[in-house]
Amino acid sequence: MAARVVARQLNADRSDCLGPEAPCTCGAMARYAGRRPKSFESVLGLLTLERAYYHCGACRAGFCPRERALGLEDGMLTPGVLRMVGMVGAKVSFEEGHELLSELAGVEVSTKHIERAAEALGREVAQDERQVVAPAPAPGEVAPTLYLGIDGTGVPMRASELEGREGKQPDGSSKTREVKLVTVWSAGGRDKEGIPVRDEGSVSYSAAIESAATRDTDDRPSEVAQRVEREAQRRDFYSAQRQVVLGDGALWVCNLLEEQFPGAIQIVDRFHPKQKLSEVAKSMYGPESESAKEWGRQRHDELDAGDIDGILAALRVHQSLDDEARKCVDYVQRNRDRMQYAKFRADGLCTSTGVVEAGCKVAIGTRCKRAGMHWTVSGADAIIALRCCHLSGRFQDFWNRRSVAGVMAT
Repeated sequence: MAARVVARQLNADRSDCLGPEAPCTCGAMARYAGRRPKSFESVLGLLTLERAYYHCGACRAGFCPRERALGLEDGMLTPGVLRMVGMVGAKVSFEEGHELLSELAGVEVSTKHIERAAEALGREVAQDERQVVAPAPAPGEVAPTLYLGIDGTGVPMRASELEGREGKQPDGSSKTREVKLVTVWSAGGRDKEGIPVRDEGSVSYSAAIESAATRDTDDRPSEVAQRVEREAQRRDFYSAQRQVVLGDGALWVCNLLEEQFPGAIQIVDRFHPKQKLSEVAKSMYGPESESAKEWGRQRHDELDAGDIDGILAALRVHQSLDDEARKCVDYVQRNRDRMQYAKFRADGLCTSTGVVEAGCKVAIGTRCKRAGMHWTVSGADAIIALRCCHLSGRFQDFWNRRSVAGVMAT
């Protein structure tokens, strides 16, 4: 009933007829071609509006001034419903989104329509992320220590997106594409053991299926490097008294962080070298061997104490006979300055990328890695952008910019 009342009131207003002609976006004049009905799904129910329709002979396109004025040019959903679709599309599967809108709001939008609308909105969010970098906070608002971490996680893809790509399957093929995630946070609090704890509401995410590769002849940084730079600017990372960058010790991560943040404190997440040392122990003594467990514990203790030379000495005893030990020697040597955990702890710094790894699960895995899901790159990137925007507390700012842009366009 409310929808019919609103429709009747809007349809009684004929001011959207601008005369026999109206300017088209192509620059030519479009002619008035009568009033035409169209139904829209609104938060009140189905609205059927009569709109003045103009057709441009130059570009062969048609438009309705009323749709422009009401923000209805994007399809059959009103802005209120589109925002709902963006919310459910970011949080749950498209089928679950359909059920939630129907049960909780009485809004009927098909599963396929939710998919199309949420991905289209996600692409707008991704474009907004590339174009808009928030201004630096006012003096005093930047945390004394800011952390920036990078990690990657695979997302299951459709077969057409994987042709010719090498992977970890027995036949050398791949089932996934890697999403690169950038996370920024602060950790001013401490738990009862004195370990830094992330500050509530301080975590932000930015992610996409992008390449970290560059060539010497490239005149621009890689896509991932550009994303890292945008997020650093957005969080005013460079203004923090202490800038800390964390990664898993992978060569591409270390190179990127060292190049972009030469003055920052670099830390390899302590769980990664511990995991590698445990793998070496299993390779040398067997997975269930007590000797393997004891050797691993000794190396872990040395790592916590900052005795990198002791670790290297123990590894070199076995490197000629064990390939895992040889590779671990290279890993530890390359990252020894990033593995000074005793010093880092004494300085009150986080030495774990738990926030980043949790982000991979929360921002990516929870939505995109559920059973039976297979994505296109375009679809995954759109939903990931939408989800990161929500989780980072930026959706309202995006929506405000979108609304202002729509008003200015009319």
